Amino acid sequence: MTITSNKEKKDKGILLVISGPSGAGKGTICDAIRKIYPKLNYSISMTTRASRQGEKEGLNYFFRTNEEFEVLIKEDAFLEYAKVYDHYYGTPKKYALDKIEKGESVLLEIDIQGAMQVKEHYPQGVFVYIVPPSFDVLSKRIYGRGTDSEEVIKKRLAQITDELAMAHKYDYIIVNDVLEEAVHKTCAILEAESCKLSRNEGQVEVIFKQYINKEVDSL
Repeated sequence: MTITSNKEKKDKGILLVISGPSGAGKGTICDAIRKIYPKLNYSISMTTRASRQGEKEGLNYFFRTNEEFEVLIKEDAFLEYAKVYDHYYGTPKKYALDKIEKGESVLLEIDIQGAMQVKEHYPQGVFVYIVPPSFDVLSKRIYGRGTDSEEVIKKRLAQITDELAMAHKYDYIIVNDVLEEAVHKTCAILEAESCKLSRNEGQVEVIFKQYINKEVDSL
C-alpha cells in the first residue's frame, strides 16, 4: 500500500539582496559569489540609456525607451526603480520572481534606497548589508577607484551617516575588512538560508512520504 498526494508543494528560490554604501565592496563580493555559485541567477536591470559597445540585450541590461519604461512603472512592473541623470534604471519584477517561483535563486546587487524599495515589494528576500571597517577605509576605496569627481566623492561621503542608519532594516551585516572573510560569510548566509525548513517544505514532505509509505508497505 502506498500513500500519495495529488498536491506537491514546490519550494521557492531565494532573493539575495546585497547592499551597502558606495565603496563598501559589494560589487567585488558579488563577483566572487557568482564564481562560487555559477547557477545563481544575477538580476538584470532595465535602463533607458543607450547600449554601450559590447553590451547585449538581456545579458547586460534590458534596454527600453522612456515611454516603455514609464508604462511599466504604471503597471507596477519593478521591484525598484530610480531616475539617474535623465535615465531610468530598474529591477524588473517578473524576471526575478519567475526565477524564484521555479526554485532558482537570484542575486541582486543594489544601493540602499533600491534595497528598501525591494523590501517593500518582496519582504521574503534575504537582505545583507556590506559595510567597510572604518570611514577612513571607505574614503580611501572611493578615492582609489578614480572614477568619480571630487564633488561626487564628497557628496557620497556626506551621506554615509544616513546610510549606516539604515543597517537595522537588513537581516545580516558583514564588515568587509578582509575580502575573503566577507565572501565566506556571505556564502554561509546563502547556505544557511537555503537550509531553512520554511524554504524546503516540499522536499521535506517528499522525504517524509517515503518513510510513511515504507512503514505502510511493511504492514
